Amino acid sequence: MPMAQRLSIGKSKFVLENYVSDPVGIRCSLAEDEQGALLGFQSLIRSTEGNRYGTPVGWGIIGTHVSPDAARTGVGTALFVASRKAAIEAGLTKIEAFIGKDNKIAQSYYERMDFETCRHTDTGVCKAWTSEEN
Repeated sequence: MPMAQRLSIGKSKFVLENYVSDPVGIRCSLAEDEQGALLGFQSLIRSTEGNRYGTPVGWGIIGTHVSPDAARTGVGTALFVASRKAAIEAGLTKIEAFIGKDNKIAQSYYERMDFETCRHTDTGVCKAWTSEEN
């Protein structure tokens, strides 16, 4: 789903609850242009028992949403720099991204951020980043 749809009035509650205000949240970073328009955001939470992605307990779970207008401009890289720092500070050794199996753009993004495929589901590809710091 494009970011514009996720951020529509009907979806803002979902975004707020699942990305910005998640009680196991570690960091949620926003990227804006000079006029204050949202270019993207990235959420990092700590995995807990029974999470909807099946991510192992204690790992991080990351979600990234970048506007198509900001794709390939460094926004995603800058967001991950902040998330990686927060993960290391929080003592995480792994972060997992659950990506739709047909979302080749997102799969490629996470590979550029040094995530490696760790498992497949019926609907997605899971990629994991491993800290060399912890």
